[in-house]
Amino acid sequence: MLTLFFSPGTCSLASLIALEESGLAFEAKRIRFAEAEQHSPDYLKINPKGRVPALATARGVVTETPAILAYIAALAPDAGLAPLDDPFEFARLQAFNSYLCSTVHVNHAHGRRGSRWADDPAAHEAMKAKVPETMTASFMLIEEEMLAGPWVMGERFSVADAYLFVMTGWLRGDGVDPMRFSRATAHYARMMERPAVQRALAREQV
Repeated sequence: MLTLFFSPGTCSLASLIALEESGLAFEAKRIRFAEAEQHSPDYLKINPKGRVPALATARGVVTETPAILAYIAALAPDAGLAPLDDPFEFARLQAFNSYLCSTVHVNHAHGRRGSRWADDPAAHEAMKAKVPETMTASFMLIEEEMLAGPWVMGERFSVADAYLFVMTGWLRGDGVDPMRFSRATAHYARMMERPAVQRALAREQV
């Protein structure tokens, strides 16, 4: 049995959606950030990074969203969640997810986790002020160059769509009007119609 450790409002939603899409049996366990459960000794034994998501498997724990998404897709090939039979297309999917992880998520984190990079409160405020600009620039690139449409990879849904859905959902909180990005907002609306997304969001509310 797979066990996903998640926390509402975080990027772990992408992995939760992917699992719901996959048809695989899994358990979802909430990590309560408000109670600092991510830093508890029990959770640090699961993921020493003290972050979510973490996916416990029979062979060990997988961390980092791009790795978890690729693993889920590989575990459930019949679900068609990644172009596993085409090395170039799979690399293209991985490049998209890596960009979300290494750039877009980091842009977002500068507004909320400035202490990761600096101790000076003034530096935290400067990072926070920059977030609307960096998130806008990232989504302009996604909108104009990376989102093939109607799904990230074109005509076929993939785990990359779950990840983009999460990032688009963060825009308004980052001081960016998502309506500036017509293709991304249409993608977000399309995702909201998927039963797997609705189930994943319902799990976050429990």
